[in-house]
Amino acid sequence: MTDVNAALRLDGKTAWVTGAGKGLGRAIAVALSQAGATVAVTARTSGDLDTLDSQLAGHGGKVLVLPGSVADSATVRATVARITEETGRLDAVVNCAGISPHFTRSEHVTDDDWRQVLDVNLQGTFYCCREAGRVMLEQRFGSIVNVSSVHARTGFERIAAYAAGKGGVEALSRALAVEWADRGVRVNTLAPGYFRTDLSSGLLDSRWGERILRGIPLGRVGDADELGGAAVFLASDASRFVTGTTLTVDGGWTAW
Repeated sequence: MTDVNAALRLDGKTAWVTGAGKGLGRAIAVALSQAGATVAVTARTSGDLDTLDSQLAGHGGKVLVLPGSVADSATVRATVARITEETGRLDAVVNCAGISPHFTRSEHVTDDDWRQVLDVNLQGTFYCCREAGRVMLEQRFGSIVNVSSVHARTGFERIAAYAAGKGGVEALSRALAVEWADRGVRVNTLAPGYFRTDLSSGLLDSRWGERILRGIPLGRVGDADELGGAAVFLASDASRFVTGTTLTVDGGWTAW
């Protein structure tokens, strides 16, 4: 019989979290560290990672702070090389880097606006999966967790590029899960609903906030640290028979 507590532990394992400088990515990095993992964290700006370094180190694990954008494939390749050079392995990746800078009616979205979101949210996720996947396929084990959104499957106004990118992330995850399963690499999607972060606060504090709250059966938005347990589960051996699926953490948003 499996010891569930032991299966959820990540001692001796290396996990990489993108978009870890703030919000959900930061909370996930902390949760993985608390579960015992050596954690590599990346964000577009090193300043976002300064305080996270000391916070993770407080859990006793090794921390690698590696600034860089996931939208640049050469940077992603160099990041994965650095992680494996420093730790000798890569057991789990949580692709949390994402942007949603435009809350704009779709007929007014420019070509540049569209490309900017897709470059980070979809292409960047693929670059990270590809480079991490090469290492994991050679190891013949690993877990990739791609962070999506409830809006990959539920409509909302003025976020066409964001929704399209996250829908693509879920389709990409299913395709990779099938392709890589026979070589020991699992790929799943973690789809958060509304959590209060720097990314969502502007929307939650606007006239749209009341409408959003009405759509959450639990009657509140999530706290960032409430996503960490789900990420640990998907990254750990506790989910070793789980691949190609989406775990939704949304307070009931998609249950309506």
